[in-house]
Amino acid sequence: MTLFRNKYRIESIRLKHWDYSSDCAYFVTICTKDRKELFGEIRNGIMGLNEIGNEAAICWQNIPSHFPFVELDDWIVMPNH
Repeated sequence: MTLFRNKYRIESIRLKHWDYSSDCAYFVTICTKDRKELFGEIRNGIMGLNEIGNEAAICWQNIPSHFPFVELDDWIVMPNH
């Protein structure tokens, strides 16, 4: 395992011979540092976005306006993702 800034890091799980710029469906998960619940909270099984969560949702929905070739499918903002 290699070091980055004197810390161990996990090697990339990306396929070594795949061109990630090609047209395809991609699944993206982004987690907050230390899994802190920064985007809102779940109440009665329903995700309630806070101000930061709303901003994340707006930014995600605006991706196609910056990259017209991108089509968004189903997506969700979770408390710590």
